[in-house]
Amino acid sequence: MRNRNIISFAIIVCIAFAFLPQKAGAMYAPLTYRYKHFLFEVDPDDYPSWLSEKEQWSYLGTSFRPPANLRVDGDSIPPLPTGVMRSSTFAWDEGAIRATLDLQIARLLNREPGEVTIDKSGDEITFEGIGLPGRKLNLAEAAELTVEALRRGVIDITLPVSEIQPQINVLSTELQDSGIQEVLSVGESDFRGSPYNRKHNIAVGLDSFNGHVIPQGEIFSFNEVLGPVNSSTGYKQELVIKGDKTLPDFGGGLCQVSTTAYRGVWEYGFPIEQRKNHSFSVRYYFPQGTDATIYPPYKDVKFLNDSLGDILIQTFNEDGRAYFIYFGTKDKRQTEVIGPYMWGEAAPPPDRIERTTDIPPGTTRKVGERVPGVRAGWLRVVMNEEGEQKKEQVFSIYEARPRYTQIGVTEEELNPPVIEPEPEIESENKSGGWYQRWRRGRD
Repeated sequence: MRNRNIISFAIIVCIAFAFLPQKAGAMYAPLTYRYKHFLFEVDPDDYPSWLSEKEQWSYLGTSFRPPANLRVDGDSIPPLPTGVMRSSTFAWDEGAIRATLDLQIARLLNREPGEVTIDKSGDEITFEGIGLPGRKLNLAEAAELTVEALRRGVIDITLPVSEIQPQINVLSTELQDSGIQEVLSVGESDFRGSPYNRKHNIAVGLDSFNGHVIPQGEIFSFNEVLGPVNSSTGYKQELVIKGDKTLPDFGGGLCQVSTTAYRGVWEYGFPIEQRKNHSFSVRYYFPQGTDATIYPPYKDVKFLNDSLGDILIQTFNEDGRAYFIYFGTKDKRQTEVIGPYMWGEAAPPPDRIERTTDIPPGTTRKVGERVPGVRAGWLRVVMNEEGEQKKEQVFSIYEARPRYTQIGVTEEELNPPVIEPEPEIESENKSGGWYQRWRRGRD
């Protein structure tokens, strides 16, 4: 799959869009609005206010604005002058569309820029404040794009979003000289609804990267910076994917941290040296294909810092969202990520039950939930300052998983003793003699 050329990939995407299913009775297909990995779906059929009735006047086939004496409402319409025609048509109401996009998208996406002061004392880098860039959706332009998409039958819209740099005060001359001056990119993810231990592990994991510097030209290894994951490093036991089961282990939830780190560098356009998706789709990492699993020392996230200077990381979490802020010096590259394109859906297999001595006899434990399988594809286009484009396809395969339940049993129940059959003594004449006496003794 990875060797398919980009043209074939684009053709598949166009065909997939052309045959997207629509709900019964629908007049318009749902619209997908995108900004980086953020996706928002709005169905025009749910907003009848988007269509408004518009009065049209014409004289001998030419449109004109009628005088007030001709514009009469009511059931009785006076006779119109010869050649004058009045009709009604439906038109898209950009004001109503703006109101919807404000409620459904802008209020979730918009944010004010932060302010941060960065300093270094010895080997320690300190932050005062959060250097999170601001974002603002251009509602008027988004509404215009929506109307144009509806007229043309397009269902995918890239949102016009302005990014505002935070106020950054770098006090350390060493950091200034290494190129720490602006925000390159931000990785974000949503872990709301996580249990307590998972939230705890995410916070501990994020803190491991706060203040870390990636020198120019070096490869960043997530596992290397993360370090040991056990009780002595502050982690609690939480669910992790282990083969075909989901079981408690120290550091459960750290893939939220690695996914957050990956998204920021992937969206900026850094070369990705190593990344692996989860074996099945996990709701915390929507949309599919933007996740990055880690399991030291086997699975890692790596990327090359090919920017103009060093990179400094600031991490934090707030209201159930995790952030990686990458400070450095921007170059002229422009990057766009397009997707996900989904195919190969598979229903969960039949439920699975396993007898085990790993839990007390008579108890049960769920070690897997029903999850459908799917394949997801993204296209990343990175254009350098010379205008040269590099197109990369990123594919992720997510397995279908059954509901998997373990039942606790004893060792004897799991492995009952094998009863060997009694040997039968053969005789040339079984009808009498010693054989009959032997059988009577047995009976």
